[in-house]
Amino acid sequence: MEPEIQLGLLPNFEDFKHQNGVSFWWAREFMMMLGYDDFDLFKTKVIGRATQALISLGVDHYSQIIPEKRNINGEDVEDFKLTRFACYIVAMNGNPQKKEVAAAQAYFAQETRKLELYLEGHDDMARLIYREEYTAGHKSLMDTAAKSGVENFGNFNNAGYIGLYNKTAEQLKRVRNLPQTTTTRLQDYMGRTELAANLFRVTQTEERLRQDDVSTQSQAEKTHFNIGRRIRQMVEENAGKLPEQLPVQKKLPEVRKELKKAKKALEKVDGKK
Repeated sequence: MEPEIQLGLLPNFEDFKHQNGVSFWWAREFMMMLGYDDFDLFKTKVIGRATQALISLGVDHYSQIIPEKRNINGEDVEDFKLTRFACYIVAMNGNPQKKEVAAAQAYFAQETRKLELYLEGHDDMARLIYREEYTAGHKSLMDTAAKSGVENFGNFNNAGYIGLYNKTAEQLKRVRNLPQTTTTRLQDYMGRTELAANLFRVTQTEERLRQDDVSTQSQAEKTHFNIGRRIRQMVEENAGKLPEQLPVQKKLPEVRKELKKAKKALEKVDGKK
């Protein structure tokens, strides 16, 4: 479907706005606009991921997704007040295969362009979340590697990269024409498929180090390489490309900056300073 047709599927977003000192939308009402009918599923799968995205942006999610009990047809139920920016983040974390979610994403893409913001939407949200999870997973892997006899962490890390990419981290930076500095993080330029593959690499390597009671540098490097090699095969089978052939994406710190600009711009729409 073209975005113009998709927009016709979405009820008038502004008609669902509530005012109580500030503008907000009830999550249960927005859920139905997005084609969901199970609040528990919506809360876990969509609002949960939206909350993760806000945390990764350094935004106070409690001020954007506000839990509140309210009475519906004589029954007290759980709900959330969503800001306009929260609605945007929630929509971008919905399932785009749902026609209503696709319509909402197209609507917000149009609205952000009016504000001279150009965001990739759903894919960028997934990248933010996977990047955050990768950072935590990598830290945990390093802790486990240290307990498994690893002393040269550079060699240990490169064993995983060589398994996955047939290249060291520095070689991959050069192939991708990324800045050759120690502060350049490959993960900041990866798409969601590649980030997911690397997240799987670090979590599975950590699991294998523990299960196999690895206790030497060479064993740990071999484990990391083997896990990387298996994931390389999976990526090639599922994506039709080798990991090193996956496209370089817009740098994630720039995405964060754009999303923070979007937050300020969307707040101005409702007159919030």
